[in-house]
Amino acid sequence: MMADTQKVRFRAGGYQPDSKILVSILTLVATIGLWQLAASLGWISTQFASSPHAIVTSLHDLAVSGELWLHLTASLQRLAIGWVIGTIAGIIVGVLLGLFSIARSAGMALVSALFPIPKIALVPLFIIWFGIGEGSKIVTLVFGVFFPTVINTLAGVDGVQRGLIRMGQSFGLSHWSIVTKILLPGALPSILAGFRITTATAIVLLVAAEMIGAEHGIGAFVLQAGNLYATDDLLAGIVVLSLLGLTVSVIVGLLERVLLRWR
Repeated sequence: MMADTQKVRFRAGGYQPDSKILVSILTLVATIGLWQLAASLGWISTQFASSPHAIVTSLHDLAVSGELWLHLTASLQRLAIGWVIGTIAGIIVGVLLGLFSIARSAGMALVSALFPIPKIALVPLFIIWFGIGEGSKIVTLVFGVFFPTVINTLAGVDGVQRGLIRMGQSFGLSHWSIVTKILLPGALPSILAGFRITTATAIVLLVAAEMIGAEHGIGAFVLQAGNLYATDDLLAGIVVLSLLGLTVSVIVGLLERVLLRWR
C-alpha cells in the first residue's frame, strides 16, 4: 500500500524582500496628489508650504532663467572635488590601517578622537583657517567624507578571510598582488556600502558650508529664499537637493552592480 504523499510548503525564503517599483511610484504619486489637493482646498496654507504645482513652476522659471544651473553647477563642482579627495584619502588610510600594526595603533587613536566631532561645527574654524572662499568648503567635505571611508575600508579589510591571504602567500604572490587581488576586492562591498553614507554626508555638509559663506550654490540659494520668505523657491531648492541625493544613490547602486558582479 502506497503512503500518501503531501506537498511540503517551501520554507526557505531567506528573508529577501523584493522591491516593487510600481508600489514605490504609486506611493509618491499619491503623496504628491494629496499634497496638491490639500493645498487647492485650502487645508494647507501656501504661505508656509507651497503646492507641488507652484514648486514645479518655480523650478521651470529658475531653469529657464539659468539661475538653477548656476547654483547647481557650483554645488556639483564642490561636491565632486571634496568627495573624491576624501574618498581616495580614506581608502588609502583605511588599507594602511588594515595592513600594518603600527599604522593601526597610531591611526585609530586619531580616527577615534576626531570622527565623533560634528563636522558642521568645524565649518567656522575652517573658514578662519582657509578663508571664506572655496578652500573652506572643500576641506569641510573632505573632512566629513574621510573618516567614514577609513572606518568602512578598515572593516572591509578586516573582514577578508585570512585563509585566502595565506593561500596567496603559499602560491608566492607578492605583497602588492595580495593587496590588489585579494584584499581590495574582498573589502570592496564594505567600501561601496560606505559610499552611500559618505555621499549623503557630503551633501549635508555642502549645504551647511554654502549657507555660511557662498554666493552661489544650492545651499546659498535655499538660505536666500528662506530669508525672503519665498517658499516656492525654498521648496524648489529642497526638491533639487532631494533629486541630487537620489541621483547619487542610483549612481552608487550602478557601481555596486558593475564592480560586484563576481559575487
